[in-house]
Amino acid sequence: MSYVDGFLLAVPKAKLSAYRALARKAGKIWMEYGALQYVECVEDDVQPGKVTSFPRAVKLKEDEVVVFSYIVYKSRAQRDRINKKVMADPRLAGMDPKTMPFDGKRMIWGGFKGIVEM
Repeated sequence: MSYVDGFLLAVPKAKLSAYRALARKAGKIWMEYGALQYVECVEDDVQPGKVTSFPRAVKLKEDEVVVFSYIVYKSRAQRDRINKKVMADPRLAGMDPKTMPFDGKRMIWGGFKGIVEM
């Protein structure tokens, strides 16, 4: 079974191009270090729910879109090794949270082990 890191965040519509550029850069680095797959998706059919939903989870504002992304690895151990290398990579070093094209305080992330794969 594979291991997946999942991310959910709100990106200002005006910064979506900058986010896409950052995601492409980061994705290349993750893949270079051994990730099996790197995927970034922007909302298409995401409705605000009455109790919970993707927009509610990230406290979506009117001028923002929901982005869901995930990275697939062979195992948790491989993920831990890859993430350590990625975080130390100088191509991503020095990124200031104040200049990121999204609000990192509203980003939701976590690691998941597979239970069904087809």
